This record gives sequence, C-alpha cells and structure tokens, in this order.
Amino acid sequence: MKLPRAVVRELVVTPGEPARLDRRSTEHTESDWMGDRSADIADRELEAFRETLDEVQQRLYASGTWSVLLILQGLDAAGKDGTIKHVMSGVNPQGCRVASFKQPSPEELRHDFLWRCSRELPASGEIGIFNRSYYEEVLVVRVHPELLDAEHRPPELATGDDLWNERFDDINAFERHLARSGTRVVKVFLHISRQEQRRRFLARLKDPSKHWKFSAADVREREFFDAYRRAYEAALTATSTRWAPWHVVPADHKHRARALVGGILVDAVDALDLRLPELSADQRRELEQARRSLELDE
Repeated sequence: MKLPRAVVRELVVTPGEPARLDRRSTEHTESDWMGDRSADIADRELEAFRETLDEVQQRLYASGTWSVLLILQGLDAAGKDGTIKHVMSGVNPQGCRVASFKQPSPEELRHDFLWRCSRELPASGEIGIFNRSYYEEVLVVRVHPELLDAEHRPPELATGDDLWNERFDDINAFERHLARSGTRVVKVFLHISRQEQRRRFLARLKDPSKHWKFSAADVREREFFDAYRRAYEAALTATSTRWAPWHVVPADHKHRARALVGGILVDAVDALDLRLPELSADQRRELEQARRSLELDE
C-alpha cells in the first residue's frame, strides 16, 4: 500500500517557498485520504503500510547500497516516540536503528553541532531514525540563545541572524552530501496545536504510568510555544530542499499522524526502486547442489 501522490505533495514544503505553518492544519489533510476516519481505520491503514515497509526494507537491506534516514521533529508531546514505536514495529531490527538526541553532553558541546548526529548515521542497507536531530541547534538554541555560551564558539564567529543562516547552509550542505553518498533523507515535522499539546500534558499528569514522560520543564517550555513555531517556520523554509524536503504531518490525531508517517517512509524507500540481488550462474549451481544434498540426507 502507498500514499496517494496528491497527499505526499500536500505534505511537502516546496523548496524555495515559505513553510506557512499558520496555513497548515494540525488535524487533517486537504485531500479525501484522511477525512474523518476513525482511529481503527487509521490503524488498519498503518498496518498495511507496515507490511509494505517490511517488503521494501528487505530489498534495502539485501541490496546493501542505499540507506534511509528518517528525521522526526516536533514540539513536546507531538508524538515522536509513539510514532517510532508504531510505525517501525514490524521492521526487522537488524536493519533499523534509532537515535534520540536530548541535551548535549559536555563532550558533544566541544564539537561542531553536526558531530553527535553524524556518528549515528545509518549504514548502507539500514533505516536510521533520529528522534530530534541537529535541527535542535536552530530551534531550541534559537529560542534560548544563552545556550550558545556552552558551545565553546570563538567570539569572532557569526551571531544573530547570520549564525542561523550559516547553520541552515551547513545543514543543507550536509544533507546534500548524504544524498550524494547514498543516504535518502526523509524529514517529518509533527505539526501539533497548542490546545492538543495542553491536552496531552494533562493526560500524562493524570495517568501515573505516564508520569515518567513528564517534566516540569515541559510546562516552562510551553511558554515559548509561539517562539518555537517561528523557529520551525524559519528552519523548514530554509532547509526544505530538492534532495531532502520537509513533510509537515498534522499530528493532533495520533493514529492518523502515524499512518501518514508510515506512508511517507514507504514512499521514500520504494522510490529507490531497489531489487533483491541476482545470483550468478555459479551461485545458482551451488544452491542446487546444496538442495540436492539436503534432500538425500535423511
């Protein structure tokens, strides 16, 4: 199963054009694909995407040439963890790796802002997933510029808008390098409303089994909701490129969002048009000999 092309096009931030998050729904797509579908129907479609993903991942793993990097970004409670859990649940773990990026460690702060993520890139044949990424350095750090003080930057380097524009350029060049080196970069922003974020925070506070997911810092960061939206607007506009476009997924309804992410990932891997390796004549003869040997060994 694949997402209709019209849905994929709708979700993509067209390179060179504004992301216009203010005009993008956090609840639904404009096409009929989402509609008012129930959670059960969305789950069934996600299951269909998972089955297709399992097939295309086998080709990816067996070919051992391309790799795929899924970058998931979103505000707190946007559903990044749940999306990874549900979308990737049917994927062979041998061919998939997940990296989560939280507050940088002292060692990471002594390197350039791309360093800690570059160490976690997927190998050929793998699907890698970044739960947050180097984009935090043009999002969190832009909202809280005081964090730059810990990054050991020479004082003569760029500051203000020049700094963010330079980092956008660095990200675009890095992702173009990945594309030229055989890594398909798939970027997804889970677009959640302020009202839905509040509802999810309250749900976590009311459910003891989810208390571990909540931090008082989440409420403090909520005060910067609008600032984060502006930072995302700038980042998505500047870094949605032909080789690594952004997809803005309406995320107020978790089940629909997961189905859409599953469809986006299937679309990206399938577009590589990979095939299972073909055996040489000698290899086929060896397999035939092995088959005969096993049939005679009773």
